[in-house]
Amino acid sequence: MDTTLLLLIIGIFAGFFIQTVIGFGGALIALPFLLIVMPLSEAVSYISIFYLISSPIYVYKEWDQIDKNLLKKIAFSSFFGVLAGILVLVYGKPLILKQALGVFIILFVLNSFRVKKNVVILKKTKHILGFLGGFFSGLFSTGGPLYVIILQNETTDVKTFRATMFGTLALVTLMRIPVLIAGGVMSMTQVYNSFYVLPFFILALFLGKKVYLKLNEALIKRVVIALLFVSGVMLVFKV
Repeated sequence: MDTTLLLLIIGIFAGFFIQTVIGFGGALIALPFLLIVMPLSEAVSYISIFYLISSPIYVYKEWDQIDKNLLKKIAFSSFFGVLAGILVLVYGKPLILKQALGVFIILFVLNSFRVKKNVVILKKTKHILGFLGGFFSGLFSTGGPLYVIILQNETTDVKTFRATMFGTLALVTLMRIPVLIAGGVMSMTQVYNSFYVLPFFILALFLGKKVYLKLNEALIKRVVIALLFVSGVMLVFKV
């Protein structure tokens, strides 16, 4: 087994295990592993392939818990964000934006310790965050933390939050895949290599679900905050 395939397996397994447990974070965990052995555009393509596989599974299982109205509200701004993000991915040099996202995530985590209650997000701010979530989803597949901010202010319990995160990331993935193909970023070679990773990916989904069922709401929230902080640091320094 070569190094590229090994790190691809480790990254996808770790990322989607966390994704299944808390509702987001797959790309945040997988991306640092993948960037060791491949360019950013190729890493985004691999992550998008596995999001495409996992999204129908997540949405089917969590459909009743998803806040559909909230999903509709952020869909429009997210779509234009995804388009803008992939354009930068294909034609630009986005590493400085990767660091900026990391700084934003760290500041959000620090603020969560200072503020006891969720900050009220205005309607226009929600659209801006939706656009930025789509933008970073197109650029790095890591828009989840921005959607976390919206959903934490709009959902009432961890089950609705987690399910709606699945729905949001599924929606963004459906937007992202056609644009990646049209932009020449995704190739059949990546699809072929993904078959080698598929058994480990399925194992990650299975184990993640088992772990989720044994965790309480307070612990899941602490895991979310810890994951956000670690991923923010990794985005700032792992360039």
